[in-house]
Amino acid sequence: MLTVSVKWQKKVFEGIEIDPTLPPYVFKAQLYDLTGVPPERQKIMVKGGLLKDDADWSAIGVKDGQKLMMMGTADEIVKAPEKAIVFAEDLPEEEQATHLGYSAGLVNLGNTCYMNSTVQCLKSVPELKSALSNYALTGRSNDVDQTSHMLTVATRELFGDLDRSVNAVSPTQFWMTLRKKFPQFSQLQNGMHMQQDAEECWTQLLYTLSQSLKAPASSEDSDAVKALFGVNLRSRVHCQESGEESSETESVYSLKCHISHEVNHLHEGLKHGLKGELEKTSPALGRTALYLKESLIDSLPSYLTVQFVRFFWKRETNQKAKILRKVDYPLELDIFDLCSEDLRKKLEAPRQKLRDEEGKKLGLQPKSSSKDSDVKMTDAEASSNESGESSTVTQQEGASSEKGTLHMTGIYDLVSVLTHKGRSADSGHYVAWVKQESGKWIQYDDSHPSLQREEDITKLSGGGDWHMAYIIMYKARLVSM
Repeated sequence: MLTVSVKWQKKVFEGIEIDPTLPPYVFKAQLYDLTGVPPERQKIMVKGGLLKDDADWSAIGVKDGQKLMMMGTADEIVKAPEKAIVFAEDLPEEEQATHLGYSAGLVNLGNTCYMNSTVQCLKSVPELKSALSNYALTGRSNDVDQTSHMLTVATRELFGDLDRSVNAVSPTQFWMTLRKKFPQFSQLQNGMHMQQDAEECWTQLLYTLSQSLKAPASSEDSDAVKALFGVNLRSRVHCQESGEESSETESVYSLKCHISHEVNHLHEGLKHGLKGELEKTSPALGRTALYLKESLIDSLPSYLTVQFVRFFWKRETNQKAKILRKVDYPLELDIFDLCSEDLRKKLEAPRQKLRDEEGKKLGLQPKSSSKDSDVKMTDAEASSNESGESSTVTQQEGASSEKGTLHMTGIYDLVSVLTHKGRSADSGHYVAWVKQESGKWIQYDDSHPSLQREEDITKLSGGGDWHMAYIIMYKARLVSM
Protein backbone atom coordinates (compact mmCIF):
# COMPACT_ATOMS: atom_id res chain seq x y z
CA MET A 1 0.00 0.00 0.00
CA LEU A 2 1.41 3.39 -1.05
CA THR A 3 0.63 6.76 0.53
CA VAL A 4 0.75 9.92 -1.58
CA SER A 5 -0.36 13.55 -1.44
CA VAL A 6 -2.31 15.33 -4.17
CA LYS A 7 -2.29 19.05 -4.96
CA TRP A 8 -5.46 20.40 -6.57
CA GLN A 9 -5.86 24.13 -7.07
CA LYS A 10 -4.67 25.67 -3.76
CA LYS A 11 -5.45 22.59 -1.69
CA VAL A 12 -3.17 19.73 -0.79
CA PHE A 13 -4.69 16.40 0.29
CA GLU A 14 -2.27 14.38 2.40
CA GLY A 15 -2.15 10.67 3.24
CA ILE A 16 -4.13 9.29 0.31
CA GLU A 17 -3.63 5.54 0.03
CA ILE A 18 -3.08 3.70 -3.27
CA ASP A 19 -3.61 -0.03 -3.57
CA PRO A 20 -1.32 -1.09 -6.47
CA THR A 21 -3.47 -4.21 -7.02
CA LEU A 22 -6.47 -2.04 -8.02
CA PRO A 23 -6.71 0.04 -11.24
CA PRO A 24 -6.11 3.82 -11.10
CA TYR A 25 -9.84 4.43 -11.61
CA VAL A 26 -10.37 3.44 -7.95
CA PHE A 27 -7.78 6.07 -6.92
CA LYS A 28 -9.63 8.64 -9.03
CA ALA A 29 -12.89 7.71 -7.29
CA GLN A 30 -11.21 8.52 -3.95
CA LEU A 31 -10.20 11.92 -5.31
CA TYR A 32 -13.76 12.52 -6.52
CA ASP A 33 -15.00 12.08 -2.94
CA LEU A 34 -12.42 14.61 -1.74
CA THR A 35 -12.61 17.24 -4.48
CA GLY A 36 -15.91 16.76 -6.31
CA VAL A 37 -14.05 16.44 -9.64
CA PRO A 38 -15.53 13.52 -11.65
CA PRO A 39 -12.95 10.87 -12.73
CA GLU A 40 -13.47 11.69 -16.42
CA ARG A 41 -12.41 15.32 -15.77
CA GLN A 42 -9.35 14.50 -13.63
CA LYS A 43 -5.94 15.14 -15.20
CA ILE A 44 -3.27 13.65 -12.91
CA MET A 45 0.35 14.21 -13.92
CA VAL A 46 2.60 11.12 -13.61
CA LYS A 47 5.78 9.86 -15.25
CA GLY A 48 5.11 9.53 -18.96
CA GLY A 49 2.08 11.85 -19.11
CA LEU A 50 -1.48 11.66 -17.69
CA LEU A 51 -2.69 8.85 -15.45
CA LYS A 52 -5.05 6.54 -17.36
CA ASP A 53 -7.92 4.64 -15.76
CA ASP A 54 -6.51 1.21 -16.65
CA ALA A 55 -2.77 1.90 -16.30
CA ASP A 56 -0.38 -0.47 -14.49
CA TRP A 57 0.89 1.10 -11.25
CA SER A 58 4.20 -0.82 -11.46
CA ALA A 59 4.91 0.67 -14.90
CA ILE A 60 4.11 4.22 -13.71
CA GLY A 61 6.65 4.01 -10.91
CA VAL A 62 4.75 6.00 -8.26
CA LYS A 63 6.74 6.07 -4.98
CA ASP A 64 5.56 6.13 -1.38
CA GLY A 65 5.21 9.75 -0.15
CA GLN A 66 5.21 11.18 -3.71
CA LYS A 67 3.31 14.41 -4.40
CA LEU A 68 1.00 14.31 -7.44
CA MET A 69 -0.56 17.21 -9.32
CA MET A 70 -4.25 17.12 -10.39
CA MET A 71 -6.24 19.49 -12.60
CA GLY A 72 -9.99 19.47 -13.26
CA THR A 73 -13.25 21.29 -12.53
CA ALA A 74 -15.53 20.06 -9.78
CA ASP A 75 -19.27 19.46 -10.31
CA GLU A 76 -21.54 22.33 -9.36
CA ILE A 77 -22.66 21.99 -5.79
CA VAL A 78 -26.40 21.34 -5.62
CA LYS A 79 -28.09 24.17 -3.78
CA ALA A 80 -30.52 23.46 -1.04
CA PRO A 81 -34.12 24.22 -2.06
CA GLU A 82 -35.31 27.68 -1.12
CA LYS A 83 -38.43 26.11 0.36
CA ALA A 84 -38.35 23.00 2.46
CA ILE A 85 -39.68 19.89 0.72
CA VAL A 86 -43.11 18.95 2.01
CA PHE A 87 -44.40 15.45 1.37
CA ALA A 88 -48.03 14.92 0.37
CA GLU A 89 -48.87 13.09 3.59
CA ASP A 90 -47.59 16.11 5.59
CA LEU A 91 -49.89 18.60 3.84
CA PRO A 92 -53.04 19.88 5.56
CA GLU A 93 -55.97 17.59 4.77
CA GLU A 94 -57.68 20.11 2.47
CA GLU A 95 -54.47 20.50 0.42
CA GLN A 96 -54.06 16.74 0.30
CA ALA A 97 -57.52 16.44 -1.26
CA THR A 98 -56.55 19.00 -3.93
CA HIS A 99 -53.26 17.19 -4.56
CA LEU A 100 -55.02 13.85 -5.08
CA GLY A 101 -57.34 15.29 -7.74
CA TYR A 102 -60.47 13.63 -6.38
CA SER A 103 -62.60 13.95 -3.26
CA ALA A 104 -63.10 11.61 -0.34
CA GLY A 105 -65.44 8.67 0.01
CA LEU A 106 -68.52 8.39 2.23
CA VAL A 107 -68.91 6.13 5.24
CA ASN A 108 -71.67 3.53 4.91
CA LEU A 109 -73.98 4.08 7.89
CA GLY A 110 -75.80 0.79 7.35
CA ASN A 111 -77.27 0.07 3.90
CA THR A 112 -76.71 3.68 2.80
CA CYS A 113 -74.72 2.87 -0.37
CA TYR A 114 -77.77 3.98 -2.42
CA MET A 115 -77.44 7.44 -0.86
CA ASN A 116 -73.64 7.58 -1.01
CA SER A 117 -73.48 6.74 -4.72
CA THR A 118 -76.21 9.28 -5.52
CA VAL A 119 -74.34 12.04 -3.66
CA GLN A 120 -71.03 11.26 -5.40
CA CYS A 121 -72.62 11.41 -8.86
CA LEU A 122 -74.49 14.67 -8.28
CA LYS A 123 -71.47 16.23 -6.59
CA SER A 124 -69.55 15.81 -9.85
CA VAL A 125 -71.68 18.60 -11.42
CA PRO A 126 -69.74 21.85 -10.75
CA GLU A 127 -72.70 24.06 -11.71
CA LEU A 128 -74.85 22.37 -9.06
CA LYS A 129 -72.13 22.89 -6.46
CA SER A 130 -71.94 26.55 -7.47
CA ALA A 131 -75.72 26.98 -7.13
CA LEU A 132 -75.61 25.36 -3.69
CA SER A 133 -72.73 27.57 -2.54
CA ASN A 134 -74.87 30.62 -3.35
CA TYR A 135 -77.82 29.27 -1.38
CA ALA A 136 -78.39 31.39 1.72
CA LEU A 137 -78.26 29.75 5.14
CA THR A 138 -81.04 32.00 6.33
CA GLY A 139 -83.89 33.82 4.70
CA ARG A 140 -85.28 30.86 2.79
CA SER A 141 -88.09 31.47 0.35
CA ASN A 142 -91.64 31.25 1.67
CA ASP A 143 -92.29 28.68 -1.07
CA VAL A 144 -89.75 26.26 0.44
CA ASP A 145 -90.72 24.21 3.50
CA GLN A 146 -88.35 23.88 6.43
CA THR A 147 -87.30 20.27 5.75
CA SER A 148 -86.48 21.08 2.11
CA HIS A 149 -84.40 24.02 3.27
CA MET A 150 -82.58 21.82 5.80
CA LEU A 151 -81.88 19.11 3.20
CA THR A 152 -80.52 21.71 0.76
CA VAL A 153 -78.18 23.11 3.40
CA ALA A 154 -77.11 19.59 4.41
CA THR A 155 -76.33 18.78 0.77
CA ARG A 156 -74.21 21.90 0.41
CA GLU A 157 -72.34 21.16 3.65
CA LEU A 158 -71.71 17.54 2.65
CA PHE A 159 -70.36 18.55 -0.77
CA GLY A 160 -68.01 20.96 0.99
CA ASP A 161 -66.86 18.35 3.51
CA LEU A 162 -66.04 15.94 0.67
CA ASP A 163 -63.95 18.54 -1.16
CA ARG A 164 -62.02 19.47 1.99
CA SER A 165 -61.30 15.97 3.23
CA VAL A 166 -58.94 13.19 2.16
CA ASN A 167 -60.39 10.70 4.63
CA ALA A 168 -63.87 9.18 4.37
CA VAL A 169 -66.64 11.56 5.47
CA SER A 170 -69.54 10.42 7.63
CA PRO A 171 -72.81 11.74 6.11
CA THR A 172 -74.74 11.45 9.39
CA GLN A 173 -76.36 14.90 9.32
CA PHE A 174 -77.32 14.57 5.67
CA TRP A 175 -78.80 11.10 6.24
CA MET A 176 -80.88 12.27 9.22
CA THR A 177 -82.20 15.23 7.22
CA LEU A 178 -82.97 13.06 4.20
CA ARG A 179 -85.02 10.65 6.35
CA LYS A 180 -86.84 13.53 7.99
CA LYS A 181 -87.82 14.91 4.57
CA PHE A 182 -88.61 11.47 3.09
CA PRO A 183 -89.66 9.01 5.83
CA GLN A 184 -89.64 6.07 3.39
CA PHE A 185 -85.84 6.00 3.73
CA SER A 186 -86.28 5.17 7.44
CA GLN A 187 -87.78 1.72 6.84
CA LEU A 188 -86.46 -0.94 9.21
CA GLN A 189 -86.08 -4.68 8.80
CA ASN A 190 -84.98 -6.81 11.74
CA GLY A 191 -83.95 -3.65 13.55
CA MET A 192 -81.72 -2.39 10.72
CA HIS A 193 -82.34 0.23 8.07
CA MET A 194 -83.34 -1.36 4.75
CA GLN A 195 -81.57 -0.97 1.44
CA GLN A 196 -83.37 1.60 -0.73
CA ASP A 197 -83.66 2.34 -4.43
CA ALA A 198 -80.93 4.76 -5.57
CA GLU A 199 -83.14 6.08 -8.37
CA GLU A 200 -85.78 7.13 -5.84
CA CYS A 201 -83.14 8.85 -3.73
CA TRP A 202 -81.72 10.60 -6.82
CA THR A 203 -85.17 11.78 -7.95
CA GLN A 204 -86.33 13.00 -4.51
CA LEU A 205 -83.08 14.84 -3.81
CA LEU A 206 -83.05 16.53 -7.21
CA TYR A 207 -86.71 17.55 -6.85
CA THR A 208 -85.99 19.07 -3.43
CA LEU A 209 -83.01 21.03 -4.77
CA SER A 210 -85.08 22.24 -7.73
CA GLN A 211 -87.59 23.79 -5.31
CA SER A 212 -84.98 25.33 -3.02
CA LEU A 213 -82.65 26.70 -5.70
CA LYS A 214 -85.35 28.48 -7.68
CA ALA A 215 -84.48 32.13 -8.16
CA PRO A 216 -87.10 34.92 -7.99
CA ALA A 217 -89.57 34.86 -10.85
CA SER A 218 -88.01 38.02 -12.27
CA SER A 219 -84.69 36.23 -12.79
CA GLU A 220 -83.75 35.14 -16.31
CA ASP A 221 -82.76 31.69 -15.02
CA SER A 222 -85.33 31.03 -12.32
CA ASP A 223 -84.82 27.28 -12.08
CA ALA A 224 -81.16 26.31 -11.88
CA VAL A 225 -81.81 22.57 -11.49
CA LYS A 226 -84.19 22.46 -14.45
CA ALA A 227 -81.62 24.29 -16.58
CA LEU A 228 -79.01 21.71 -15.62
CA PHE A 229 -81.05 18.50 -15.76
CA GLY A 230 -84.51 19.24 -17.24
CA VAL A 231 -85.57 17.63 -20.53
CA ASN A 232 -88.61 19.07 -22.33
CA LEU A 233 -90.67 16.54 -24.29
CA ARG A 234 -93.27 17.21 -26.97
CA SER A 235 -95.72 14.32 -27.35
CA ARG A 236 -98.29 13.27 -29.92
CA VAL A 237 -101.23 11.39 -28.36
CA HIS A 238 -103.31 9.43 -30.88
CA CYS A 239 -106.35 7.16 -30.55
CA GLN A 240 -106.42 4.69 -33.43
CA GLU A 241 -110.00 3.69 -32.65
CA SER A 242 -111.54 7.17 -32.85
CA GLY A 243 -108.87 9.02 -34.81
CA GLU A 244 -108.57 11.70 -32.10
CA GLU A 245 -105.18 13.36 -31.81
CA SER A 246 -103.70 15.91 -29.43
CA SER A 247 -100.29 17.21 -28.39
CA GLU A 248 -98.76 17.48 -24.92
CA THR A 249 -95.60 18.94 -23.40
CA GLU A 250 -93.87 17.91 -20.21
CA SER A 251 -90.56 18.39 -18.44
CA VAL A 252 -88.64 15.47 -16.92
CA TYR A 253 -85.29 15.14 -15.16
CA SER A 254 -84.25 11.91 -16.86
CA LEU A 255 -84.89 9.76 -19.90
CA LYS A 256 -85.83 6.09 -19.51
CA CYS A 257 -84.04 3.26 -21.24
CA HIS A 258 -86.66 0.51 -21.44
CA ILE A 259 -85.22 -3.00 -21.57
CA SER A 260 -86.77 -5.85 -23.56
CA HIS A 261 -85.52 -8.80 -25.57
CA GLU A 262 -85.20 -6.41 -28.53
CA VAL A 263 -82.96 -3.91 -26.73
CA ASN A 264 -79.19 -4.42 -26.91
CA HIS A 265 -78.02 -0.80 -26.94
CA LEU A 266 -78.91 2.36 -25.06
CA HIS A 267 -80.17 4.12 -28.18
CA GLU A 268 -82.72 1.36 -28.82
CA GLY A 269 -83.90 1.52 -25.20
CA LEU A 270 -84.35 5.29 -25.39
CA LYS A 271 -86.53 4.92 -28.48
CA HIS A 272 -88.70 2.43 -26.61
CA GLY A 273 -88.87 4.79 -23.64
CA LEU A 274 -90.23 7.63 -25.80
CA LYS A 275 -93.18 5.51 -26.95
CA GLY A 276 -96.00 4.13 -24.84
CA GLU A 277 -99.67 3.35 -24.42
CA LEU A 278 -102.19 4.87 -22.02
CA GLU A 279 -105.88 4.52 -21.33
CA LYS A 280 -108.09 7.57 -20.93
CA THR A 281 -111.61 8.70 -21.66
CA SER A 282 -112.33 9.40 -25.32
CA PRO A 283 -114.81 12.30 -25.80
CA ALA A 284 -115.68 10.97 -29.25
CA LEU A 285 -116.40 7.43 -28.06
CA GLY A 286 -117.80 8.39 -24.66
CA ARG A 287 -115.76 5.69 -22.91
CA THR A 288 -112.23 4.66 -22.02
CA ALA A 289 -110.02 3.98 -25.04
CA LEU A 290 -106.40 3.08 -25.77
CA TYR A 291 -104.14 5.91 -26.88
CA LEU A 292 -100.63 5.76 -28.35
CA LYS A 293 -98.16 8.33 -27.06
CA GLU A 294 -95.04 9.20 -29.06
CA SER A 295 -92.60 11.76 -27.68
CA LEU A 296 -89.70 13.76 -29.10
CA ILE A 297 -87.12 15.83 -27.26
CA ASP A 298 -87.84 19.54 -27.63
CA SER A 299 -85.00 20.93 -25.50
CA LEU A 300 -82.14 19.33 -23.64
CA PRO A 301 -80.20 20.01 -20.45
CA SER A 302 -76.56 20.60 -19.70
CA TYR A 303 -76.47 17.17 -18.05
CA LEU A 304 -78.53 14.35 -19.50
CA THR A 305 -79.52 11.63 -17.04
CA VAL A 306 -80.65 8.22 -18.24
CA GLN A 307 -82.20 5.54 -16.04
CA PHE A 308 -82.05 1.91 -17.12
CA VAL A 309 -85.47 0.50 -16.20
CA ARG A 310 -84.07 -2.70 -14.70
CA PHE A 311 -86.51 -3.27 -11.83
CA PHE A 312 -90.12 -4.41 -11.99
CA TRP A 313 -92.64 -5.70 -9.46
CA LYS A 314 -92.77 -9.48 -9.40
CA ARG A 315 -96.12 -10.67 -8.02
CA GLU A 316 -94.89 -14.20 -7.34
CA THR A 317 -92.29 -13.03 -4.82
CA ASN A 318 -94.00 -9.74 -3.94
CA GLN A 319 -90.82 -7.73 -4.46
CA LYS A 320 -88.88 -5.80 -7.08
CA ALA A 321 -87.06 -8.13 -9.46
CA LYS A 322 -84.16 -7.15 -11.68
CA ILE A 323 -83.63 -7.43 -15.45
CA LEU A 324 -80.04 -8.60 -15.89
CA ARG A 325 -79.95 -8.24 -19.69
CA LYS A 326 -76.81 -6.62 -21.08
CA VAL A 327 -77.44 -3.17 -22.60
CA ASP A 328 -74.39 -1.41 -24.04
CA TYR A 329 -73.92 2.33 -23.67
CA PRO A 330 -71.26 4.63 -25.21
CA LEU A 331 -68.80 7.16 -23.85
CA GLU A 332 -70.24 9.60 -26.41
CA LEU A 333 -74.00 9.88 -26.85
CA ASP A 334 -75.85 11.44 -29.80
CA ILE A 335 -79.67 11.62 -29.80
CA PHE A 336 -80.14 13.98 -32.72
CA ASP A 337 -82.66 11.60 -34.29
CA LEU A 338 -84.76 11.62 -31.08
CA CYS A 339 -85.21 15.40 -31.18
CA SER A 340 -88.13 17.38 -32.56
CA GLU A 341 -87.85 18.94 -36.00
CA ASP A 342 -87.53 22.45 -34.53
CA LEU A 343 -84.68 21.37 -32.28
CA ARG A 344 -82.88 19.58 -35.10
CA LYS A 345 -82.87 22.78 -37.13
CA LYS A 346 -81.24 24.64 -34.25
CA LEU A 347 -78.58 21.93 -33.99
CA GLU A 348 -77.59 21.83 -37.66
CA ALA A 349 -75.09 24.72 -37.72
CA PRO A 350 -73.36 23.87 -34.40
CA ARG A 351 -73.06 20.23 -35.46
CA GLN A 352 -71.44 21.24 -38.75
CA LYS A 353 -69.05 23.54 -36.86
CA LEU A 354 -68.10 20.68 -34.56
CA ARG A 355 -67.48 18.36 -37.52
CA ASP A 356 -65.30 21.01 -39.16
CA GLU A 357 -63.26 21.46 -35.98
CA GLU A 358 -62.77 17.73 -35.58
CA GLY A 359 -61.86 17.49 -39.27
CA LYS A 360 -59.16 20.14 -38.85
CA LYS A 361 -57.57 18.07 -36.09
CA LEU A 362 -57.35 15.22 -38.59
CA GLY A 363 -55.96 17.50 -41.29
CA LEU A 364 -59.20 17.60 -43.32
CA GLN A 365 -60.58 20.66 -45.09
CA PRO A 366 -63.90 21.97 -43.70
CA LYS A 367 -66.91 21.37 -45.90
CA SER A 368 -69.10 24.22 -47.10
CA SER A 369 -72.22 24.34 -44.99
CA SER A 370 -75.49 23.31 -46.58
CA LYS A 371 -78.79 21.99 -45.39
CA ASP A 372 -77.83 18.46 -46.39
CA SER A 373 -74.44 18.54 -44.68
CA ASP A 374 -75.98 19.97 -41.52
CA VAL A 375 -78.59 17.26 -41.19
CA LYS A 376 -76.65 14.21 -42.30
CA MET A 377 -74.28 12.53 -39.89
CA THR A 378 -70.67 11.83 -40.75
CA ASP A 379 -69.72 8.21 -41.27
CA ALA A 380 -68.24 8.03 -37.79
CA GLU A 381 -71.34 9.50 -36.20
CA ALA A 382 -73.65 7.24 -38.18
CA SER A 383 -71.75 4.13 -37.14
CA SER A 384 -71.85 5.26 -33.52
CA ASN A 385 -75.63 5.54 -33.74
CA GLU A 386 -75.85 1.99 -35.04
CA SER A 387 -73.91 0.75 -32.03
CA GLY A 388 -76.15 2.61 -29.61
CA GLU A 389 -74.08 5.79 -29.31
CA SER A 390 -76.10 8.96 -29.41
CA SER A 391 -76.02 12.65 -28.50
CA THR A 392 -77.85 15.58 -26.89
CA VAL A 393 -78.42 19.33 -26.26
CA THR A 394 -78.56 21.84 -23.40
CA GLN A 395 -80.77 24.70 -22.32
CA GLN A 396 -77.70 26.83 -21.65
CA GLU A 397 -77.43 27.44 -25.39
CA GLY A 398 -76.26 30.95 -26.02
CA ALA A 399 -73.90 31.03 -23.05
CA SER A 400 -70.89 33.23 -23.75
CA SER A 401 -67.23 32.32 -23.70
CA GLU A 402 -63.99 34.11 -24.51
CA LYS A 403 -64.13 32.76 -28.08
CA GLY A 404 -67.81 33.51 -28.72
CA THR A 405 -71.27 32.21 -27.96
CA LEU A 406 -71.55 28.57 -26.95
CA HIS A 407 -74.14 26.40 -28.66
CA MET A 408 -75.38 22.87 -28.16
CA THR A 409 -74.32 20.23 -30.66
CA GLY A 410 -76.45 17.31 -29.57
CA ILE A 411 -73.29 15.47 -28.47
CA TYR A 412 -72.85 14.35 -24.85
CA ASP A 413 -69.88 12.83 -23.00
CA LEU A 414 -70.27 10.30 -20.20
CA VAL A 415 -69.30 11.73 -16.79
CA SER A 416 -70.79 9.38 -14.18
CA VAL A 417 -72.30 5.93 -13.78
CA LEU A 418 -74.27 4.62 -10.81
CA THR A 419 -74.24 0.82 -10.73
CA HIS A 420 -76.14 -1.86 -8.84
CA LYS A 421 -74.86 -5.30 -7.98
CA GLY A 422 -77.41 -7.90 -6.93
CA ARG A 423 -80.80 -9.33 -7.91
CA SER A 424 -83.21 -6.93 -6.19
CA ALA A 425 -83.54 -3.17 -5.78
CA ASP A 426 -84.12 -3.68 -2.06
CA SER A 427 -80.84 -5.54 -1.61
CA GLY A 428 -77.43 -5.69 -3.26
CA HIS A 429 -74.90 -2.89 -3.43
CA TYR A 430 -74.68 0.51 -5.19
CA VAL A 431 -71.43 2.12 -6.37
CA ALA A 432 -70.61 5.42 -8.14
CA TRP A 433 -68.09 5.74 -10.98
CA VAL A 434 -67.23 9.41 -11.61
CA LYS A 435 -65.04 11.12 -14.21
CA GLN A 436 -62.78 13.79 -12.71
CA GLU A 437 -61.76 17.09 -14.30
CA SER A 438 -58.37 15.48 -15.04
CA GLY A 439 -60.12 12.88 -17.21
CA LYS A 440 -59.45 10.06 -14.75
CA TRP A 441 -62.27 7.80 -13.57
CA ILE A 442 -62.72 7.14 -9.85
CA GLN A 443 -64.85 4.36 -8.38
CA TYR A 444 -66.54 5.45 -5.15
CA ASP A 445 -67.37 2.28 -3.26
CA ASP A 446 -68.65 4.00 -0.11
CA SER A 447 -65.53 5.03 1.84
CA HIS A 448 -63.08 3.52 -0.67
CA PRO A 449 -62.29 5.60 -3.78
CA SER A 450 -60.07 3.89 -6.37
CA LEU A 451 -58.69 4.73 -9.81
CA GLN A 452 -60.30 2.95 -12.79
CA ARG A 453 -59.50 2.62 -16.50
CA GLU A 454 -61.88 4.40 -18.90
CA GLU A 455 -62.18 1.32 -21.12
CA ASP A 456 -63.65 -0.58 -18.16
CA ILE A 457 -66.46 1.94 -17.56
CA THR A 458 -68.56 0.85 -20.53
CA LYS A 459 -68.19 -2.78 -19.46
CA LEU A 460 -70.67 -2.12 -16.62
CA SER A 461 -73.48 -2.94 -19.04
CA GLY A 462 -75.03 -5.98 -17.34
CA GLY A 463 -75.46 -9.57 -18.33
CA GLY A 464 -74.52 -11.14 -15.00
CA ASP A 465 -74.28 -10.57 -11.26
CA TRP A 466 -71.48 -7.99 -11.51
CA HIS A 467 -72.01 -4.22 -11.19
CA MET A 468 -74.29 -2.96 -13.96
CA ALA A 469 -75.30 0.55 -14.94
CA TYR A 470 -78.56 1.72 -13.36
CA ILE A 471 -78.27 5.52 -13.78
CA ILE A 472 -75.81 7.22 -16.14
CA MET A 473 -75.15 10.92 -16.66
CA TYR A 474 -73.77 12.69 -19.73
CA LYS A 475 -72.42 16.24 -20.08
CA ALA A 476 -73.28 18.33 -23.15
CA ARG A 477 -70.50 19.12 -25.59
CA LEU A 478 -70.64 22.77 -26.66
CA VAL A 479 -69.19 24.59 -29.63
CA SER A 480 -68.32 28.26 -29.94
CA MET A 481 -70.06 30.10 -32.81
